[in-house]
Amino acid sequence: MTIPRTILSDEHRQFAESLDRFIAVEVAPHYERYEDQGYIDREVWLKAGESGYLCTSMPEEYGGAGADKLYSVVLFEQPARRAVQNLLGMLLHSEIVAPYLLHYGSEFLKRKYLPRMATGELIGAIAMTEPAAGSDLQGIRTTAVRDGDHYVLNGSKTFITNGSHCDLVIVVARTAPGGGAKGMSLFVVDTTMAGFTKGRRLKKIGLKAQDTGELFFDNVRVPAENLLGQENGGFACLMNELPWERLQVAITAVAQMEAAIGWTSGYCREREAFGKAIIEFQNTRFTLAEALTEVQIARVFIDRCIELHIKGELDSTAASMAKYWCTDLQCKVLDACLQLHGGYGYMWEYPIARAWADARVARIYGGSNEIMKELIARQLP
Repeated sequence: MTIPRTILSDEHRQFAESLDRFIAVEVAPHYERYEDQGYIDREVWLKAGESGYLCTSMPEEYGGAGADKLYSVVLFEQPARRAVQNLLGMLLHSEIVAPYLLHYGSEFLKRKYLPRMATGELIGAIAMTEPAAGSDLQGIRTTAVRDGDHYVLNGSKTFITNGSHCDLVIVVARTAPGGGAKGMSLFVVDTTMAGFTKGRRLKKIGLKAQDTGELFFDNVRVPAENLLGQENGGFACLMNELPWERLQVAITAVAQMEAAIGWTSGYCREREAFGKAIIEFQNTRFTLAEALTEVQIARVFIDRCIELHIKGELDSTAASMAKYWCTDLQCKVLDACLQLHGGYGYMWEYPIARAWADARVARIYGGSNEIMKELIARQLP
């Protein structure tokens, strides 16, 4: 890139190199099998934990490394650069599920779950989406009714990352009648609790090695001590965490675009048509020049958002801008890069094909891009 990147130190870059080696040894050789079976082996989770790639930013007292958030940024970027974005489940486990426990859980819950999440012994998930409620979190129907020192949980969730593998899941449920933001609460549900069942492992267009499933709750008795934060205060907790979660999607998008431009430039220099390398055609050069420029703009914007997040100054509007704009651009750039690969771009063995398929969901999860625009529009003068 023309504008030097300044947010990463030598230590962060060394961490990226070590993660690349881990991917090359533990993930890449088995990736086709992971895609076929629909999940990454549990053994890889344990090795990731042993190597310090799970819950990296979590305090040492709970089993983490106490590392700064730039190490988390590296963990999002490198799998995207290596076309193994299906490590997403480990990142959700570390950077979404664990923070909810850390920020809103009791000391008992933190010590019960976080150390074993850091080792990979326990796998975490978060269950927001329902068959009739996606980006509209206020429309959830799963209920939790207080009964003595327990809550009785009933309902279902779908499209849950780590849904089949998980040992614990943070469930968003309604604890007060009526709709809207009020009356939602968060619970830590152990998957061994009676009445909890796992449904299908869902087959997807992309992210084929990422375990995604359905969850069902039939009169599950959840101890009251498993409540995160305050009763009826779940929506506020979700809103506090969503800016970082949406920035994660944007971080991954930019890294994947940068990688795609590199793959495509290399392919176009080697591939010939009509007696010359494809890179020698003006259309190829102009397409890549436009992509390079737009991705440079995205890189500068996202790195600034990362700096704001580290300072605790990233607001919901900026995070929504980053999420929607970078993922829209991601799909545009990857489609252009695939087109320059010609027929080979449609072959699954090429990283551009997997990246193109993996990218499409980024405009949907974390709040659809249409919802992001609505949130941004609320700040218009």
